[in-house]
Amino acid sequence: MAEPEPPLRRDAERNRQLLLRTAYDLMATAGLDVPYEDIARAAGTGMGTVYRRFPQRQDLLDALFREHIDTVITFAEQASRYDDAWAGLTWFLEQQLEMEGQSRGLGELLRSRNQATALVRRAHERMTPLVAGLIARAVRAGQLPAGATPADFAAVHVMVGSVMDASRAFAPELWRRALAIALTGLRHADLSGDPPDENVIDHLYNDQKK
Repeated sequence: MAEPEPPLRRDAERNRQLLLRTAYDLMATAGLDVPYEDIARAAGTGMGTVYRRFPQRQDLLDALFREHIDTVITFAEQASRYDDAWAGLTWFLEQQLEMEGQSRGLGELLRSRNQATALVRRAHERMTPLVAGLIARAVRAGQLPAGATPADFAAVHVMVGSVMDASRAFAPELWRRALAIALTGLRHADLSGDPPDENVIDHLYNDQKK
């Protein structure tokens, strides 16, 4: 029979889970900039407990959102299996934005509005080729204009996400209308000019400031 886990270890894990739940709830409404002081106060713990469990804010963000980001990657993988490339693209964006609508913190993290983490960068690296494949298929099928790129969809994501953040308190579903407008515009856009540089996506997602 295995030895029972020492009480201190159980207490430490219980505190960690409490801090995670508290931080997630606060960031869902207030975003990623919630101070550690607010998290400790809401959880009923001391500041030392927060810093022991999560010495760096990146440690906290990775622990909070790892599963959510894995889910977004799964959405991209599922979308790549759609027979209809355009349907896959629109479904993927809708599912991703739906998740961001439930948590301001997740949206800010995926759009790197505050602190980009290695976890998010790896997620973008995995999703970009999947989206690129869907775009290429959609162009071949005449569903998108020639010249459409992953950077165009990154721009749609950032633009619609900005509408979501701006209207979250008074019109939380407005992002759906903004997405429909943006996607319709993209389908009928004249993209005959030079395409964006390859590093545009990195700048869109990693260089934003409040």
